[in-house]
Amino acid sequence: MTVDANLIAAAKLARRMKSNEFDEQVKDLLDAALLDLGVAGVVVPAESDPLVKQAAVTYFLLHFGDPENADRLERSYNEQKAQLSTCTGYTNWLEESDLNG
Repeated sequence: MTVDANLIAAAKLARRMKSNEFDEQVKDLLDAALLDLGVAGVVVPAESDPLVKQAAVTYFLLHFGDPENADRLERSYNEQKAQLSTCTGYTNWLEESDLNG
């Protein structure tokens, strides 16, 4: 899944970035966020999904530069990822009825 311009814009807005100077790094971190969610079992319906967007932006804020509130951002991202990974509609885990035929 590719990162779209709206997700990049949301991340830059959250960091109050007006320049395009770091767009490649922003995109790379957002790509990493979506991959990290995928590793946790989250099926990303779309980058524009509000919950996925918030988690990706939080991941970006955590990993871009040296944020003063890194501990809080890390806890927030991990909680968002945990919630998404257990939420119907955001995972591809088989339901018990699927396993029994």
